[in-house]
Amino acid sequence: MTSSFTVHAASGYEQLMGRWSRRLAPKFIDFCGTGSLTFELAKSRDLAEIQAIDFSAVFVAAAKERNTDRRITIEQADATALPFEDNAFDRALALLVLHFVPETGKAVAEMRRVTRPGGVVAAVVWDHLGGMPAMRMMIDTVAALSESGRQMRNRYCFQPMMQPGEMKRTFVEQGLTDVTETELMIRMDYQNFDDYWAPIAAGEGPLGKYMTTLDAAERTRTEAAVRDAYEAGRADGPRSFANVAWACRGIVR
Repeated sequence: MTSSFTVHAASGYEQLMGRWSRRLAPKFIDFCGTGSLTFELAKSRDLAEIQAIDFSAVFVAAAKERNTDRRITIEQADATALPFEDNAFDRALALLVLHFVPETGKAVAEMRRVTRPGGVVAAVVWDHLGGMPAMRMMIDTVAALSESGRQMRNRYCFQPMMQPGEMKRTFVEQGLTDVTETELMIRMDYQNFDDYWAPIAAGEGPLGKYMTTLDAAERTRTEAAVRDAYEAGRADGPRSFANVAWACRGIVR
């Protein structure tokens, strides 16, 4: 499997998305009936074992360095070929993963395979098209600047599992029952434009990857235009954006 997510450094991802993942994780866990998800789960003393995987060696190394809980095992693995036995877990959860997996149905099937009958399979992804104004601010700005920006907007807004009902249909198609889909909301709070822009300028994530394709003049032009959108006619400073994610859960037969 390949992943459509670009990461260079765990610290860069932390500023881009990790801090917001931690805000989303408790809401996701509450919805499920019970690294950001792994360590949030570890706050529960009722869990005997937590097996965490990630496709990125960068993330795996950072999570292992951070981990001090003996119940947690972290390894690099493919979401479409999980390295676990059938019926091994009570729950299989994916936080901000499925929209970066090209073979999404296969990944959901693997989550179902490793979960015992009666167990929960659940996932959450951002609503890039209609629920992420902080990111759409840049997406729509670059789309107004160039054809490559318009193409990037199309790819970004229509990644897998992001349309209403899409994840629910996939869960049903993979044999899960009592499937429920809902929306979860958090706020992304930035101190200033640099707090927003630094990880993107460093090449992190899909937006950062786009920036690496531009020449120096286009990068300067793009940064100035996005800064203007962020400031919205006022002095640089704190900005807060409401962001929505789609969450879905189902039960293994």
